[in-house]
Amino acid sequence: MLRFAPALAVAILSLPVLAGLAGTVIPAFGYLPALGGTALTLDPFRVVLGQPGLLRSCLIALSCGVVTAAVSTALVAVFVGGWSQTRTFRFMQSLVSPLLAVPHAAAAFGLAFMIAPSGFLARLVSPWATGWTRPPDWLIVNDTFGLSLMAGLIVKEVPFLLLMVLAALPQVPVTASRQLSATLGYGRVSGFLFATWPAIYRQIRLAVFAVIAFASSAVDVAVILGPTTPAPLPVRLVEWMNDPDLSARFMASAGAVLQLGVTLGALLIWLVVEKLGGLMLMRLAARGRRLRRDASVRRVALALMGLTAAIVFGGLGVLALWSVSGLWQFPNVLPDMLSLRGWEKTLPRVGGPLMTTITVGLAATVLSTLIVVASLAREAETGRTGGNRTLFFLYLPLLVPQAGFVFGLKLFLAHGGVGATWTALVLVHLVFVLPYVFLSLSAPWRAFDTRYEAIAAGLGKSRRATFFAIRLPMLARAVFVAMAIGFAVSVGQYLPTVLIGAGRLVTITTEAVALGAGGNRRVIGIYAFLQMLLPFLGFALAALVPALLFRNRRAMKVA
Repeated sequence: MLRFAPALAVAILSLPVLAGLAGTVIPAFGYLPALGGTALTLDPFRVVLGQPGLLRSCLIALSCGVVTAAVSTALVAVFVGGWSQTRTFRFMQSLVSPLLAVPHAAAAFGLAFMIAPSGFLARLVSPWATGWTRPPDWLIVNDTFGLSLMAGLIVKEVPFLLLMVLAALPQVPVTASRQLSATLGYGRVSGFLFATWPAIYRQIRLAVFAVIAFASSAVDVAVILGPTTPAPLPVRLVEWMNDPDLSARFMASAGAVLQLGVTLGALLIWLVVEKLGGLMLMRLAARGRRLRRDASVRRVALALMGLTAAIVFGGLGVLALWSVSGLWQFPNVLPDMLSLRGWEKTLPRVGGPLMTTITVGLAATVLSTLIVVASLAREAETGRTGGNRTLFFLYLPLLVPQAGFVFGLKLFLAHGGVGATWTALVLVHLVFVLPYVFLSLSAPWRAFDTRYEAIAAGLGKSRRATFFAIRLPMLARAVFVAMAIGFAVSVGQYLPTVLIGAGRLVTITTEAVALGAGGNRRVIGIYAFLQMLLPFLGFALAALVPALLFRNRRAMKVA
C-alpha cells in the first residue's frame, strides 16, 4: 500500500487547489448556471474595478507582500550571518522558534494590545514620561498605510524563514566558507552574504515566495491590524463573498482573480528585487569591499530579532492579563484587580468552537502524519526523493493565495452537494497542514542513520518489523514535533474555516477575529489566549510523550 502514498499526497496538495482555481476563474467571467450566469462576460470585472478605493486596497496588499518578505528575509540573513555557530545564536534560536506555534491572529491581537494608543507600551511611559492621562489620538493600529499590518506579518514570518534557513544550513559548508572568508579579511556578515547566502537562498526561495503569497492575501491579520478605509483587498473579498445578494458571487470571483493578479505582481516585483540584490552583492564583491567592521550591524540584527520575540511574547502576556483583569483604566500599567468574571461569562460559549478547533485539528494532523510517514517510507524504500517536483507540490497550497482558490473550492463543493460539514472542513485543513508536516518531518527522516536498519536486517528482521521497532520509535520526537506544527497550522486557519464552515462550523480563531471588531478586550483576550494555548499544549505533549517513551531508553533518542 505504500506505493499509493506519494500519489495520494500529490492529489491532496494539487486537486483542491486546481479545482478551486477553476471554481474561481469560471464564475469571474460570468458563467455560473446555478445563479443564472450562462454566458461568458467581463461584467464582473467591470463591477469590481468600479468599487471605490479599489486601487488603494490593491496597493496595500501588494506592498504587504513585498515589504514583509524583504524585511523578514534581510533580518534573517544578517542575523544568521552575524551570529551563527555562537552561543547567542543557539539561545535566540530557542527563543524565536516557539513563535512558529503562535497563530497569526493571536500574534496580531498581542501586537495591537502592545502598540495601541491605550496599549501596554503607552502605559509604561505614562504619565511620568509623556504626561498622558488619556490615550493620545493617534492612528497606530489600523493606520492608513498598513504599517502595523506589515509589522504584525513580519514578526510572524521571521520565525518561519529562520526555520527554513536552519533546515538549509547543514547542506552548505558554513564553517569552511566562514574560515575562508575570514582568512581573506571579510567580516562575518559580508563573508556570509558573499560566500554562503546565495546557496542557502536557492533552497529557501519557495519559502520566501510562500511568505509573499500569504502576506499579500492574509485576511485575519488584515482584519485586526489593517486599515479600514479602504480595507486591504483580501478583507474586501471576504465581505463580497459573504454578501447575502447571491449575484455578488460573480463580483467576488472576479475580485479573487484580481487577488491572484496582485500576488503575482508582488512575486514579479520580488524577482526584480532578487536580481538587484544579486547584482549589488556581485558589485560589492568585485570591488573588494570586505566590510570588516560589522559589529554595529550584527548588534542591530540581534536587537531586532530579540525585539521580534519580545513583542510577540509580551503581547501574549498582555492578552493573558486582559483575560483575567478587572478594572484597568489608562494610564495604569497593571489592572486594579484580577477577576475570573470574564471567563465565567465566556466559557459557556466557548465549548462549541473549542471542540470544533480540537477535533478538526487533530483529524487533519493525524491524517497528514500518516500520509507523510507512508510517503517517506516509500521514498526510503525506492531511494527516490522526487526533487524539485515534490517541492513544487508541497508549496502549491502555500504559493496560491487562499482567497484565490478556497472560494472556488467552496462553490465546487456546493455544486457537488457537499455542504458545510465537519468532514469537508477537515479535508480543506488537510490541504494546508500536510505541507508543514512534510517539511518538518522530511529532514530528520532522511537524516536517519540506516545502519540501524542494516543491523536489524542482518539479525533476520523483516522490513516491516524494522520500521515499527527501530525507525519509528527512534524518530518519535520528530514525528510528534511535526504533528504539533501541523496542529498549530490547523488552529490558525481562518479563511478556509470561514468559507467552508459557512458560519455553521466556527473555531476559536474565527470567533476571536469576529469579536475583534467589538472592542471588548477581556473577551478578545480570552479567545486569543485559548487560541495560543492550544498550539503550546501540542508542543508540550510533543516534548512530554517522547520523554516518557524513552525514560528507560535514552540511547535511542536520536531525533
